[in-house]
Amino acid sequence: MYRKISRVDIIIPVYNEQSCLERNVLQLYHYLTKVADFSWDIVIADNASTDKTPQIARDLISAHKSISYAWLPIKGRGLALRNTFLQSNADVVCYMDADLSTNLIYLKLLIEGIACGFDIAIGSRLLQASRIKRRLKREIFSRIYNSMIKCLFFNKFSDAQCGFKALRTEVAKKLIPLVENNNWFFDTEILLLAEYNKFRIFEVPVEWTEDIGTKVNIGKTVLEDILGLVRMRLSMHKKYSKDENKFADLHL
Repeated sequence: MYRKISRVDIIIPVYNEQSCLERNVLQLYHYLTKVADFSWDIVIADNASTDKTPQIARDLISAHKSISYAWLPIKGRGLALRNTFLQSNADVVCYMDADLSTNLIYLKLLIEGIACGFDIAIGSRLLQASRIKRRLKREIFSRIYNSMIKCLFFNKFSDAQCGFKALRTEVAKKLIPLVENNNWFFDTEILLLAEYNKFRIFEVPVEWTEDIGTKVNIGKTVLEDILGLVRMRLSMHKKYSKDENKFADLHL
């Protein structure tokens, strides 16, 4: 089954990204202008930045009609995604990290995956065809974390954390009310819920380069992820029971 994708919202969640925001948003803007065969909007989803990010974002939307800006007074990457997903009227919602660690040439593969009948398309740094440049410590953490997920949930997808994903908007809006986390575990939680409820996930190999200047607190994020996995493992069958009628209209 092939779905025609008419409109895509590309969401960039940001927090204090003044050093790279303008450069990277314009890079994405010019790339889409050249290659996209669908209409699109770039949404800068700002979760409580305290630097010059809001002003840079406002300058961008003033100069470019296909860029919009959403401000949230509360910090939380997952919260920024939650709000923008729920407000979208596009066929597909796509998001990527502001540092553009993933090469943009793979964006069309994500969209094509949705067009070909999948409900969610994700970049995976752990596929054999992927090309990755990152520090050994980050590589070890990533592999251990994804191995933990497989041990606990026997999931099929390989990389929960790559910030490069696309979802059918109607699927995203059905899953989001089930997601509890509003920070970094948001990615893992929505994928586990999607697979548990039999939505189809397509994985794309990527070229990914670590941003050495990342603001992510690794220790805090690891703890949040572990606690999130434990919470979901304990409550999955009780709270997220497979109600096939609930999602029947989406499993086409």
